Amino acid sequence: MEALERITERVCRNGHPDDPETPRPLLSIDEFFEGNDVVGSIGCNLIDIPHPNDFLRVFKAIIHRPDVKDIRIQVSAFDDPDWPFSDTVYIMTSASESEVGLWFPEHLKPDEIWEGFVNQDYEAYEIPAETRPVAVWWD
Repeated sequence: MEALERITERVCRNGHPDDPETPRPLLSIDEFFEGNDVVGSIGCNLIDIPHPNDFLRVFKAIIHRPDVKDIRIQVSAFDDPDWPFSDTVYIMTSASESEVGLWFPEHLKPDEIWEGFVNQDYEAYEIPAETRPVAVWWD
């Protein structure tokens, strides 16, 4: 199965993510980044739009931290037929929001960081024990 077919099947599991009635998919790092070479699929509003691999390297380092149990990439839209888009990533951690902000290099710094999921429907996901979701968002 090709990467685009795989990701399309995965994000449309509960309906099309552009339908407001569809729970937002929460993808693992591997699910979102495997085969993803679509510049703008994440971080599209940064000054120099980074390649997805730039984000992948950062998230791979973050997930190996002892205070992080998981990372989930929220699919925000799938209006580009080449790859789903994300503007929000949830890091399941015991670290504070200010600590999380320090984990990103300057050129990939999120615009906002907050604790908790946004008030919308998400696909089923169990938050790992002793952690909470800390959102990082790029405008």
